[in-house]
Amino acid sequence: MSIRHGLLALLERGPRYGSQLRTEFESRTGSTWPLNVGQVYTTLSRLERDGMIVQDGEDEGGHALYAITDTGRAELRSWFENPVDRTSPARDELAIKLAMAVGASGVDIRDVIQSQRRHTVQAMQDYTRLKAQAITAVEKNGARERDDVAWLLVLEQLIFQTEAEARWLDHCEARLIRLSATAATEATAQAATGTAPQPPTAAGAGSGSGSAPAAAPAAGAAARPRR
Repeated sequence: MSIRHGLLALLERGPRYGSQLRTEFESRTGSTWPLNVGQVYTTLSRLERDGMIVQDGEDEGGHALYAITDTGRAELRSWFENPVDRTSPARDELAIKLAMAVGASGVDIRDVIQSQRRHTVQAMQDYTRLKAQAITAVEKNGARERDDVAWLLVLEQLIFQTEAEARWLDHCEARLIRLSATAATEATAQAATGTAPQPPTAAGAGSGSGSAPAAAPAAGAAARPRR
C-alpha cells in the first residue's frame, strides 16, 4: 500500500493538515487500511524532505497545512500512469502458512485449509453485504460522490480477492489428494514387486528421484474426502 502516493493524491485537491489527511484517506478507502496519525506525519516529513510537499501556513484552528509541489505532482502522475509492480509480490501469510504446514509434525493441512475456507467464505459474505450498501449510497448520492464510488471499487476488489482465495484453497486440497493417491498407488506397486519404497519429491508425485519426503506426509493428511 502506497501511503505516500495516497496522501499526494489528496493534497492535489488543496492544502490539508495531518489528521485531515488521515480522515479523508480512510473515508476514501472505507477504513480498509486504517492509518494512525503517526504514520501520516512520518510520511509527510519524508515527502517534505524529498521536495514533494511544503508547509503552507496554518488554518484557523492553528493546524499546520501542507501543499503539494510540482515535484510531487510529477511523482503522482508517474504513479497513476505506471502499473503496480508485481515482480516482487507482497508476502502472503496464508500462502506461507500452507507452505510451512506441508509435512509439519502434528499438523493436518486439510484442517488448516478447511478452517481458512470457512473464514474466507464469511469474509466474502460480509464484503457482499457492504457492497450492496455502497451501491445504495452511490445511487442515492450520485456517481460524482467520490468517496462512495471509491469505497465501492475497493469492496469489489476485496470480493474478487476472496473469491480467488476460495478457489485456490479448493485447488490446494485437490492437489494434495491427488499427490496422496499417487503416492499410495506407487507404494502398493513397490510392495507387490518387493522393491523398497522411495520417498516422493516435494514437487513430483513420487518419482523416486528425490530425497525430500515432505510432500508425502502432508498429502496423506489431506487424503480424506472433504465434508
